[in-house]
Amino acid sequence: MLEKFERYPLTFGPTPIEKLERLGKHLGGKVEIYAGEDCNSGLAFGGNKLRKLEYIVPDAIASDADTLVTIGGVQSSHTRMVAAVAAKTGMKCLLVQEIWVPHEDAVYDRVGNILLSRIMGAEVRPVDAASTLASVTVGKKALYEVKARGGRPYAISAGASVHPNDGLGYVGFAEEVRAQEKQLGFAFDYIVVCTVTGSTYANMLVGFAEDNRQRTVIGIDASAMPEMTRAQVLSIAQHTATLVELGTEPVEDDVVLLEDYAHPRYGIPSQETKEAIRLCARLEGMITDPIYEGKSMQGMIDLVQKGFFPEGSRILYAHLGGAPAINGYGYTFRDG
Repeated sequence: MLEKFERYPLTFGPTPIEKLERLGKHLGGKVEIYAGEDCNSGLAFGGNKLRKLEYIVPDAIASDADTLVTIGGVQSSHTRMVAAVAAKTGMKCLLVQEIWVPHEDAVYDRVGNILLSRIMGAEVRPVDAASTLASVTVGKKALYEVKARGGRPYAISAGASVHPNDGLGYVGFAEEVRAQEKQLGFAFDYIVVCTVTGSTYANMLVGFAEDNRQRTVIGIDASAMPEMTRAQVLSIAQHTATLVELGTEPVEDDVVLLEDYAHPRYGIPSQETKEAIRLCARLEGMITDPIYEGKSMQGMIDLVQKGFFPEGSRILYAHLGGAPAINGYGYTFRDG
């Protein structure tokens, strides 16, 4: 479905899928759990945003931009990836880093994703952002400032989630998984994925709709604003379905978004999230973070324990590469 779209390669290619044997056995052995997508690139530890940016970068280059401008939280994986792409393509980068997560670790704004962005030469602009309107205003101001000093900015939305081509990367992910399923000799019964700004899940949904598996893609909300996320997922999925000429339009029932694991709010892990992070790390050596992947890991573990997945199911956990953010939670995990 993607042959007609220009892509700027940033990832290694199809991400290897591995079985989480020990985690599956620990959870009772009634289902098989696999993981894929973590460390999918040599750029700054990789992550899901690179798949989106592969289809956005060509437009930025064609526009003759010299500065990528985007916005995200202090420990945003997205802003880290935009900084990496700017470095890779020879552009400058201005990152508006919103301060609104009430996390009080003393080094929260100096380690993890934001540290990597600074190392890569991005101009990091911390701002207080109490509302969506404030974020939009700050983003527009950043673009104006780049223009005022003679630069040619290219705006990328938070999470790269509303660009016309942002959805193509995870349609491609579904195509890669189908190819790997042929090699494995089976198809996954369920795919579990975290969602906040919506496009990774939305476009994975579109990709798996090609073989009528869209409702087997289970979205785990980490935004703590599920109604807004659900609406955005559907809107993005409908746009991408039209763009790739899927032939059918996603409907509300296609969006299987589970709301129970974002507690207490975005960026703040619950005790259950922290336990899921430790369990996965100690059984599989796989690191998940308190903002995104820890919450989807918690969700998957809880669903397995509750019998949500029928016995014998094969589950693919989509690890979206947010692990550097865990460094911002050093006090939380000071004893492991």
